[in-house]
Amino acid sequence: MKNLRSMLKSNKPLIIPGVYDAIGAKIAEKVGFDAMFQTGYGTSATLFGMPDYGFIGATETVDNARRICRAVKVPVIVDSDTGYGNALSVWKLVKELESAGASGIFLEDQRWPKRCGHMQGKEVVSQEEYTEKLGAAIDARESKDFIIVARTDARATEGLDAAIERGLQNKKTGADAVFVEAPRSIEEMKQIGKSIKAPLVANMIEGGATPISSAQDLHKMGFKIILYPLSVLFANTFATMNILQELKKTGTTSKYKNKVVNFDQFNDLVELSKFRKMEKKYGFSKRE
Repeated sequence: MKNLRSMLKSNKPLIIPGVYDAIGAKIAEKVGFDAMFQTGYGTSATLFGMPDYGFIGATETVDNARRICRAVKVPVIVDSDTGYGNALSVWKLVKELESAGASGIFLEDQRWPKRCGHMQGKEVVSQEEYTEKLGAAIDARESKDFIIVARTDARATEGLDAAIERGLQNKKTGADAVFVEAPRSIEEMKQIGKSIKAPLVANMIEGGATPISSAQDLHKMGFKIILYPLSVLFANTFATMNILQELKKTGTTSKYKNKVVNFDQFNDLVELSKFRKMEKKYGFSKRE
């Protein structure tokens, strides 16, 4: 497996899609992505049908990470929200996620209950409190290849300059990458890129607060990780709504015959042939 630390040292942008279940992770790997991101919003939406509004906790995050990491051979970075408690909670969470197979985390400085970074009404904890959590995360990891991404949501509450200052402090504390969430213009993104000399995260949410830019343009601005956390969630929602509306309206899905994978293609994706070979190897067919 490639490790994230070596990817961060390359001179190319690292484009990372968000996934929220094992099948989505397998698709991302099959398409050819070198890494993926377990999205907290996707986890909350698909487990509970609820928004990214502080409804999931450590248990849901770790359980989902274990399923996703087992399904693929590429690095998975896990959205760990605020760490679900104090510095000790963060320490425990990192231990559990690394054991589950995760290759890194995003850790943010919002006050709980947190919410999606592109929503209104966010609050952040003091830099001192966050530094304690970040330090605990760094101390907890067993492997030097486990990546800690420090996210600040202070742009919405304290302004861009304060958010950049938090980013600089987080880099000084030992974060492997820095994430200033939800800048509102290309000019703000350029300012972040010029001000913080570290691997930076650009968060591309369709319809979100930050303008969508190409990976090449973002890399020129100074961003290393180009994250698309909700594209799969939005696309799957769109496809599901369309095919179910058609089924409800007409009683058949024939109209979408050429817009869905077929039975054999899906079985190939979930590696049915591998399990058939295993079944034969272990003698199940002989007992039938």
